[in-house]
Amino acid sequence: MADHYNGSSQSSESLVNIPPIKFTKLFIDGNFVDSVSGKTFEAIDPRSGEAITRVSEGDKEDVDLAVKAARFAFDNGPWPRLSGSERGRILMKFADLIEQNIEELATLEAINGGNLFSLCKFMEVPGAAMRLRYYAGAADKIYGTVLKLSKGLQGYTLREPIGVVGAILPWNFPTTMFFIKAAPALAAGCTMVVKPAEQTPLSALYYAHLAKLAGIPDGVLNVVNGFGETAGAAISSHMDIDKVSFTGSTEVGRKIMMAAAASNLKPVSLELGGKSPLLIFDDADVDEAAKFAFDGIFTSKGEICLASSRIYVQEGIYDKIVNKLMEKANAWVVGDPFDPQVNQGPQTDKNQFEKILSYIEHGKREGATLLTGGNRIGQKGYYIQPTIFADVKEDMIIAKEEIFGPVMSLMKFKTMEEAIKRANDTTYGLAAGVITKDLNVANTVSRSIRAGVIWMNCYLLLDVGCPYGGYKMSGFGRENGMDSFNEYLQTKSVVIPIHDSPWH
Repeated sequence: MADHYNGSSQSSESLVNIPPIKFTKLFIDGNFVDSVSGKTFEAIDPRSGEAITRVSEGDKEDVDLAVKAARFAFDNGPWPRLSGSERGRILMKFADLIEQNIEELATLEAINGGNLFSLCKFMEVPGAAMRLRYYAGAADKIYGTVLKLSKGLQGYTLREPIGVVGAILPWNFPTTMFFIKAAPALAAGCTMVVKPAEQTPLSALYYAHLAKLAGIPDGVLNVVNGFGETAGAAISSHMDIDKVSFTGSTEVGRKIMMAAAASNLKPVSLELGGKSPLLIFDDADVDEAAKFAFDGIFTSKGEICLASSRIYVQEGIYDKIVNKLMEKANAWVVGDPFDPQVNQGPQTDKNQFEKILSYIEHGKREGATLLTGGNRIGQKGYYIQPTIFADVKEDMIIAKEEIFGPVMSLMKFKTMEEAIKRANDTTYGLAAGVITKDLNVANTVSRSIRAGVIWMNCYLLLDVGCPYGGYKMSGFGRENGMDSFNEYLQTKSVVIPIHDSPWH
């Protein structure tokens, strides 16, 4: 049912029973409701390009209703006023419910986003439960500090939830991105309006259902399906939203920041694009280095903001690395994400599929050497061959712009200093990797590259406790860890005069 990358993609629907789609409306104030306009749009299966179902299309009026519910829940409801341990208990139950529905949730991710069913079942959906438990454990550990003031004053700080959070999600990892924002925000005591990507709305609605079953009060978590230009813009500019958290393109991040500034000057956190370099030095283990390089860009069909899309290899082992990468590409299996033999499913939607193919054509025109791949697979669905370009120059479009697909740019370098300079020659700064046995080289490179996370002798290893985020045009703010928790809290100082105190 699966084919190597130069074959044709086939449907593997017989491998799994697709459950009926249960939730297709908006989720506002604890209820599934139609949009005010009554409009709907198609949710597409990227394996075929055909519609799975239709979901309600939210717009400004629906965002207003969701914000009104979230504002009331924050200002008057129990959620921010519960003890941290009680909020944590409810989030723990939420995590349990996710684990009880793993199979169905993983299926939704595969049919709506094209991600491998096995990856969703054994990593992404269980990871959501793990993330909820991590922040549930932090909910009762929100501490202020006692201040040592210079005058006859007593002071201390309070850490308070920031308020109503607008979360605008990308389409590449719908479950992970939902909980990367919702888990810390809810644990902190915030209420939320979540806009899933229009390409992948189905799992977010299911999670809203589970949140209610877990005991999260009405109005605390609202989900508004819709398009960025309408629902997303309404969230960004809303006068009664206290913070926006966005993951997506730098272009859209700019618009969100401008809308936030022009409205109520709400703070934003932006996790944006990347063009991450991986530096492989001559002393690296060739097999290991080739694996990190290949997996770093072709995992999840290259639709990862942290992907190692620029591979720099020192000249002494360059040819060996090229041979290993070619071997891996030739053995790579592209096909239906439900087939256990498949390594890469379809790109998430038609627009992204066509965008990737256009970048491949740019690479050919600009003179990069196409080593392998470069074409679509089959005539049905959004499948693309793993594509490797060599002889790529820093001024080429494929080296400068985020492709967000299975396209590797391979380059050669001589010295560490040259590699660092070229790695930093980008407007982005999300991630980087270095493969070497020399500790001095590893330390120098990791401290010299301007990026939010540096992997040494590994790549794409993420953990809920490890914060990541951008430098430069990759945005600001951090996801994961306690850094992310603090994104949804603000500090209040309380100062009290102390009269006739013997201590100052």
